[in-house]
Amino acid sequence: MGGYILRRVFQSALILIGITFLTFVLLYLIPADPARQIAGRSATAQTVENIREQLGLNLPFYQQYFRYLTGLLQGDLGRSYLQKTEVGALIWSRLPATLLLMVGAIVCELAIGLTMGLVAALRRNTATDTSLMVLSFVGVSSPQFVIGILLLYVFSVQLGWFPIGGYGTFMHMVLPSLTLGFLGAGWYSRMMRSSMIDVLRQDFIRTARAKGLKRWQVLFGHALPNALLPIIAMIGIDIGLFMSGIVVVESVFGWPGIGQLAWQAIQRVDIPIIMGVTLVSAFAIVLGNFLADLIAPLIDPRIKLR
Repeated sequence: MGGYILRRVFQSALILIGITFLTFVLLYLIPADPARQIAGRSATAQTVENIREQLGLNLPFYQQYFRYLTGLLQGDLGRSYLQKTEVGALIWSRLPATLLLMVGAIVCELAIGLTMGLVAALRRNTATDTSLMVLSFVGVSSPQFVIGILLLYVFSVQLGWFPIGGYGTFMHMVLPSLTLGFLGAGWYSRMMRSSMIDVLRQDFIRTARAKGLKRWQVLFGHALPNALLPIIAMIGIDIGLFMSGIVVVESVFGWPGIGQLAWQAIQRVDIPIIMGVTLVSAFAIVLGNFLADLIAPLIDPRIKLR
């Protein structure tokens, strides 16, 4: 176990370094000039050049990247060009709101997706099964900003059940969590249906039924724990879907998390914030997959970590 953890930590570090390099290359190649953004359109060429020199933007690519990587190894994510604040402090102040939204979204997608998949598996090849799978396909295919706007229009504008936007109460969290979790619910329902159907055909299920166990005991005591194995792995991958959807969802609902911070930074070409949010998102994805791999053997002892 110890060797496996050390190997995964080393692999994760290499992945994060690779992500910083690729992101840095892409941001270096974009035509937008951060110095011009800071100075304003009316600034002279000399003023823009002075700002570029102060920020080190006139240095060759390898020197800029080495400076960033050196600071990163010391825990420094850089300083925002426009807000004049440490990127780490900006992300840290927004992170609790994003984590709260992610927890709400995970609860929504698991509650909706697993229930739909379980019902569809138990009623396979019926109208109920077909209807639920069509609904899951709609959830997977629909853009999140469309879902968010529809939920706002129906439940906030027309019915007035929830606030249109903002942050601070449980009612503010419901619609953003549903919007973010709707996509995942579609995936989970399809995976749960397929996994449950496979498990219900196994010999140990027939043995449990032959022992005279009640249907709910067979279902929840034997079938469900085994059917959840691929779902656990999916939760780790799901964090990546969340981080990509958070930018849209937080912008639609005015949720003050790192997604909204990233969107503002993209609009203003604030490269240190973009790099910081990308790195934090990548770290969350790597950590989620790592934890999913560690939890899987606890549920299924047949899985060995090597």
